[in-house]
Amino acid sequence: MERGTDMQKAAAILREGGLVAFPTETVYGLGANGLNPVAVARIFEVKRRPAFDPLILHVGSPEQAADLFLYPEDNRIKALMERFWPGPLTIVAPRKPIVPDIVTSGMPTVAVRIPAHPIALELIRTAGVPVAAPSANLFGRLSPTLPHHVQKQLTGVDYLLDGGKTQIGVESTIISLTGETATLLRPGFITLEQIREIIPVEMANASDAEDQPLAPGLLKSHYSPEKPLTVFESLQKDPGSHAGVIFLAHDPVRQNLKAHIINLSASGDLIEAAAHLFTALHEMENNPEVKEIYIQKVEERGIGIAIMDRIRKAAYRHGN
Repeated sequence: MERGTDMQKAAAILREGGLVAFPTETVYGLGANGLNPVAVARIFEVKRRPAFDPLILHVGSPEQAADLFLYPEDNRIKALMERFWPGPLTIVAPRKPIVPDIVTSGMPTVAVRIPAHPIALELIRTAGVPVAAPSANLFGRLSPTLPHHVQKQLTGVDYLLDGGKTQIGVESTIISLTGETATLLRPGFITLEQIREIIPVEMANASDAEDQPLAPGLLKSHYSPEKPLTVFESLQKDPGSHAGVIFLAHDPVRQNLKAHIINLSASGDLIEAAAHLFTALHEMENNPEVKEIYIQKVEERGIGIAIMDRIRKAAYRHGN
């Protein structure tokens, strides 16, 4: 896969039906022309992603989003766009016929957002098309926050637009406006409390997402490392030199551990912890001396809800 910073080349590849990996403020995305079903099909092929899992369309302006939503005049859409876009909020709402079925997994809704990353925005606006883009990783695996994470997992990508490390580090918040009451489908950087300042919203029932997810990232197992992952509140014993331990912050117990240690935040700051979460998991996965990974729970407030959502799903396939 070619890696570089040539914006014109990346935009041309998208227009011509190719795949471009690019940075957003959350994680790296794997992009294709969202109005070209053949191009979008390549995303599913390269990621080994099941066809029942819909994609997010990334756009460069509210006007471009209005071309995709069936009811762009919905006051809730307008209020959320005005408050949170560009930014890590994805809105799910009824779609217009212009949106290909492959993007939405055949559902009558579409997921849309405007990213708050200068490279992502320039790419979308230069290409002149909505960009369908899930995270640039193999399906169900760790999300990429650095360019080499993309290179390690994927083949068949035409261009990797290098933007260094992503800032937020966890995927966007997803809200559904398909019912009378808005529903939070996936927690992210933008919190439930922040959204409630704008419109009424409730948490979704997680069990509803398994057969036909309304949006990405809703399956019980997701974001997983290949190595066994165990979640803990406090370590009861030293897991040994073959283990990697990820703490939220500096913990006095770590001084006597033989394990490989990473702190997500020196001060215990949850925003900083979110930014380092997937990077830390990648580091442990790529360390040949680490055979199993332990990760500390965080307080479920604010973005801590999103962090624990990712941790639980990452550990689910390992039964921990």
